[in-house]
Amino acid sequence: MWFVVIGVLMILLKVGEIGPVAQWSWWLVLAPFPLATIWWAFADKFGYTQREAMRRMDQKKDARRQKALEALGQGDKSKRRR
Repeated sequence: MWFVVIGVLMILLKVGEIGPVAQWSWWLVLAPFPLATIWWAFADKFGYTQREAMRRMDQKKDARRQKALEALGQGDKSKRRR
């Protein structure tokens, strides 16, 4: 995602003729887009994307479980009175 953002910013700087980017070759300005494609292919091939999705899903499940336990009065055991 960062490669795409950087690529769009570089295009805007090139078209707007702002800063040193205005003097750069179009090949250099457009380079972040193939890099983004390579990163996404690499991340998908080696399971990074799926692991991140599973990690986020586990965090949501844990938060839901904790909220349900607190609603039942059985939340964090260190907070309960004995």
